[in-house]
Amino acid sequence: MPFVTTKEMFKKAYEGHYAVGAFNVNNMEIVQGIVDAAKEEESPLILQVSAGARKYAKHSYLLHLVEAAMEDTGLPIALHLDHGADFDICKACVDGGFTSVMIDGSKYPFEENIKLTKRVVDYAHNKGVVVEAELGKLAGVEDAVKVNTKDATYTDPDQAVEFVERTGVDSLAIAIGTSHGAYKFKGKPELDFARLEKITNMLPGFPLVLHGASTVIPEFVAECNKYGGKLAGAQGCPEDMLKKAGTYGVCKINIDTDLRLAMTASIRKYLYEHPEDFDPRSYLGKGREAIKMMVAHKMRDVLNSSHRL
Repeated sequence: MPFVTTKEMFKKAYEGHYAVGAFNVNNMEIVQGIVDAAKEEESPLILQVSAGARKYAKHSYLLHLVEAAMEDTGLPIALHLDHGADFDICKACVDGGFTSVMIDGSKYPFEENIKLTKRVVDYAHNKGVVVEAELGKLAGVEDAVKVNTKDATYTDPDQAVEFVERTGVDSLAIAIGTSHGAYKFKGKPELDFARLEKITNMLPGFPLVLHGASTVIPEFVAECNKYGGKLAGAQGCPEDMLKKAGTYGVCKINIDTDLRLAMTASIRKYLYEHPEDFDPRSYLGKGREAIKMMVAHKMRDVLNSSHRL
């Protein structure tokens, strides 16, 4: 079975008022934990690779890990490039077997973002690959993405319509208050649902994307800290807000930090309780199981994507 694109996934998600989870992958155990959850929940699935993941694990290793996961589970999987910084990395992933790429031109002025995105769209569409872009800037830090809070800007609805029309992009990541990393909010978490509703109404049927949407699950933070971690003040997007976003035009919700926390918390605990064990399969296996349980929960209780295949 070949990789699929997100076209049909997003059409079903939009009509069904749910979101598809896009989970970042970096190694075998993370891939296995995610796809095992998706198979158990019968959920559509996007596995995405950041520039940092490509540097860490190499393109070919990640490609073949995801191919193996698809062969093992029989699941239809979209393989997506997360936060492509320029045309060249998008081209490499289009040519290298990905079925979806994101070009992130949000750091550029509006016209420059349009020009860059249109170039990627033209190339990718010619190869049957879909394209996600971003308009507006999310605050926070994750891999190579670093934006100060003062530089963050929410997506302008009128610009969003013009951007989609002029680029021909297939989906659009918008900024409504989420942010990258484990420290998303200093005070009360708030998302601009009025802005989201307006963009949804102005782009009917068009799939929107939320980046920086990990919940930073408190139990994982507490467990990390209990066994030697230092994550004071970590706070993410409440799950009820993410669930609500999926009832608008949001068809894709990105999750990365929660994967890292689930794996790290379980490994810290295992090594603390078993100081004599030096077998990586023992603690990485615990990390894989923690990821499976967390992802299944997200699909079932937050994304509402269970039993949608």
